[in-house]
Amino acid sequence: MPLSTTQSIWRSGGGDTTRQAYCGTGVMVAQFYDANVATAGNAVVASSQTAQVILPANAVVMSVTITSPITSGSINVGYTTITGGISNTSFYVNSSAATTNRVIVPGGLGNGAGLGTVANASVNTVLTIESSSSGVGSVGGFVTYYVTDYLFGQQNV
Repeated sequence: MPLSTTQSIWRSGGGDTTRQAYCGTGVMVAQFYDANVATAGNAVVASSQTAQVILPANAVVMSVTITSPITSGSINVGYTTITGGISNTSFYVNSSAATTNRVIVPGGLGNGAGLGTVANASVNTVLTIESSSSGVGSVGGFVTYYVTDYLFGQQNV
């Protein structure tokens, strides 16, 4: 199967040839894993991998899904800018008991203030995970996100 990547924002006008319809932004998913939440650090893409989960500038995380829960306690999920200049430990998940499979969404239990907002408009961000209350074990799952459309849904002529 061929692989494709792009440096652009994916948008769809749904076949509207009149260019009147709002162009929606494509939703993406990035998996994550942390072998030991008791030690604050950067999430990696999967167990036994070393590549960090790096989200692009203008990324808006819509939800965090825990598919492999920790043994006990709770966690924070946040970010550090790729330049290391800005860090927010509970931007996406704030002291959430992550001992069961669950989805964390804006307005839900354990949601961080950053769900649904841009973390950084000019630089990439690295997903970070840490214990917030005696968190024990490894955790895995995925974040669902999109990249903000700088054209605000309007067709580029």
